[in-house]
Amino acid sequence: MRVLMLSWEYPPVVVGGLARHVHALARHLVRDGHEVTVLCRHVAGTDAETHPATDRVVEGVRIVRVAEDPMHVTFERDLVAWTLAMGHAMVRAGQGLLRAGWRPDVVHAHDWLVTHPAIALAEHAEVPLVGTIHATEAGRHSGWLSHPLNQQVHSVEWWLANRVDSLITCSQAMRREVAHLFEVCGEDIAVIHNGIEERGWRVPADEVASARAAHSPSGAPLLLYFGRLEWEKGVQDLLAALPGIRREHPGTRLVVAGEGRHLEELLEQARRLRIRRAVEFAGHLSDRDLRAVLAAADAVVLPSRYEPFGIVALEAAAAKAPLVASTAGGLGEVVIDGETGLAFTPGDVDALGAAVGRVLADPASATIRAAAAQSRLAGDFDWGRIAESTAEVYRRAKPRVPETLGRPKIATGNTFDV
Repeated sequence: MRVLMLSWEYPPVVVGGLARHVHALARHLVRDGHEVTVLCRHVAGTDAETHPATDRVVEGVRIVRVAEDPMHVTFERDLVAWTLAMGHAMVRAGQGLLRAGWRPDVVHAHDWLVTHPAIALAEHAEVPLVGTIHATEAGRHSGWLSHPLNQQVHSVEWWLANRVDSLITCSQAMRREVAHLFEVCGEDIAVIHNGIEERGWRVPADEVASARAAHSPSGAPLLLYFGRLEWEKGVQDLLAALPGIRREHPGTRLVVAGEGRHLEELLEQARRLRIRRAVEFAGHLSDRDLRAVLAAADAVVLPSRYEPFGIVALEAAAAKAPLVASTAGGLGEVVIDGETGLAFTPGDVDALGAAVGRVLADPASATIRAAAAQSRLAGDFDWGRIAESTAEVYRRAKPRVPETLGRPKIATGNTFDV
């Protein structure tokens, strides 16, 4: 089967978990004998002179990267215009593939940013359109669509959900969310979890010791958060809990690994709570450095307020790191409280602190739970099985006659209360 995937991020352009998802899915589909072409982009802020369009085969996957057009727009300041410009470049690149005689059997759109080119190319090629919605604008903002940008993004998500021939979400929680927000039948949505590749997570003892010495030289307890620094990731709740954790477990240190728009607010919060010296904002860590810190940490804390799936929880499990996670969205399906980690209600700072305290007070039990989390990966989150399930969705998808869709109504209150 010939598959045309569209994604606004694909390694080495990595913004969040989407890049890793598309990368792994594409490679495993190729291993199963499918022919996969990924339409993606270069890093933002470049142009056709610094980063011209490329067409290469890497790990068996054909990767077509479009260049940014001359128009002066930026992702940070002009999100919708930037997205439309990227989509226009993808349409032209996709048409080039069709003119050259390469025609897909299915088009697979990953998230709202590639909705326009995915619909255009699927209709032009007259093939089924499959869409995966990895997160929603309403979910990221706790149900509120107060600003024009929120409403614009939501309406494109609604369009994708209602236009595709087959729809996929990464968790049962996301299926319920998508069905409610976009007025589609939940029974028609396929749930296919994200996955993890277990190989490469073992770290040499000397690298673990070096990471421990670098981040907690006194030998005090070491906590780790890794992921994007956005409000919905809940790092503010972890910082709020840290003074209490340090009272019970003096000297406890926290490494915050990641980048995002919430960084300055988190820095100010740490100063206000007088824990700035106990928190290391490490920025983006290389895979090798991250795996060393994961192996060195006494607990990995994932305090998300909103989390469609939580691929970081799988990465922590692969490293056999003790997990403390909220039950937000898909995290509640990944982390089984008391069995593969400890869980707490999103936003409950006291419960978060208590769960971390339990891990630090009883490392033997934490180690048992971490081993159980790792052993679950091969059965429930194997990329080979995920690729097979996705290919089955492709095979079942049949192109519909496109219907005319008006603009969706935008709730004036909280969308989850409608």
